[in-house]
Amino acid sequence: MLNLAKTSSLPVTRAVLLKRALLLARVTVFYNLAEGIVSVLFGLDDETLSLFGFGLDSFVEVISGIGIWHMIRRMQDRALLDIDVFERNALRITGSAFYLLTIGLIVTAAVDLYQGHRPETTFWGIVIALISIVTMAGLIHFKKKVGRQLHSDAIIADANCTRACLYLSFVLLAASAGYAITGIGGLDSVGAVAIALFAFREGREAFEKARGKSCSCAD
Repeated sequence: MLNLAKTSSLPVTRAVLLKRALLLARVTVFYNLAEGIVSVLFGLDDETLSLFGFGLDSFVEVISGIGIWHMIRRMQDRALLDIDVFERNALRITGSAFYLLTIGLIVTAAVDLYQGHRPETTFWGIVIALISIVTMAGLIHFKKKVGRQLHSDAIIADANCTRACLYLSFVLLAASAGYAITGIGGLDSVGAVAIALFAFREGREAFEKARGKSCSCAD
């Protein structure tokens, strides 16, 4: 009879850990893609700028996630010494997209504040934010666990960068819940500006990584 206790104590091989890391990268990409589509659609329908901006941020995260996916595939083939051309281009595109998102959100938020715009509802912002908080917290936990087991600074840095998505979810929740409770339309615009500031920071970090510098979101 198979001794389950003995089997469960066997060390996990590098190949198995890399498969787990690859699965986490895929989940990150496809989740952000779905989150982006849903957030943008509801943001447009409810005229909620913070939710719309949150969705656009998710689309940019997809580009970044594809770069991480590619990186882990390279790790499966050999030791990862440096980022390659594909990853550098993905980081530059990501950085540029984040900067454009920053400008767009700040300008739109300023116009909305000036015009006194009020979203129809922020209900879906609250729902999406809560789902995202749970999902991002889980991804951070498992990415860090695999990163430590592989002794991979790159995967641990990715886990730390995923924390930015978690913070964005809290920003969206605060803006959406704040409007639902108080009815102050400006809170939606303020939330969009906060998301824009996060986007600027992520854009700067993407360009720094493309130049071969350390990612500041790695503790």
